[in-house]
Amino acid sequence: MACTVAITGGIGSGKSAVCRCLTAMGLPVYDCDSRARAIMDADVEIHRRIADEISPEVISDGYIDRKRLASVVFSDPEKLSRLNSIVHGAVRDDIRRWKLLHAHHPVLFIETAILLESSLHRLVDRVWVVTARREVRLARACNRDKVQPEAITARMERQHIPTRADVDVPLYKIDNNGQAPLLPRIFVLLADIIDPHTLRRWKN
Repeated sequence: MACTVAITGGIGSGKSAVCRCLTAMGLPVYDCDSRARAIMDADVEIHRRIADEISPEVISDGYIDRKRLASVVFSDPEKLSRLNSIVHGAVRDDIRRWKLLHAHHPVLFIETAILLESSLHRLVDRVWVVTARREVRLARACNRDKVQPEAITARMERQHIPTRADVDVPLYKIDNNGQAPLLPRIFVLLADIIDPHTLRRWKN
């Protein structure tokens, strides 16, 4: 049975940079954001539930009108909760299928910004939290998203970064302040999961 690791962290911490390193090694990485979008676009049952439980007006010609959906759910906390329940449940089911397809790998990774909110911590064996100083995260996110610092700060305030008290599995931190390369820290954490022979092959 493959070991499943969640990779999480606040906005601008560098979760995706860690995942790019893992992908380059040939390790499977499930990107929750992109998969959630794909599932929402393609799953007719999700469309039906959104129309029934949130608003039929957000479905147009078989597609989700994302701007209209956002305007509906962000003005109604109950509908936002329903939407999260629909999407998070579908993503969890998709992850279970994905894990079966990749069970021959020694370790699998799930990238998510909302580990606790989506209850994905119940599907993993370990958690890696990517961290960086607040000012580093702010600069990265502003540069990437081309927005003002106030917008990023507001998103930071809404995020809950998991701690050891939040999960029942081992939790490790990856410092990504940009002052030291990521790979050595990743290899240290992988060494606790993967046999030394395989790890040496990746290093070389």
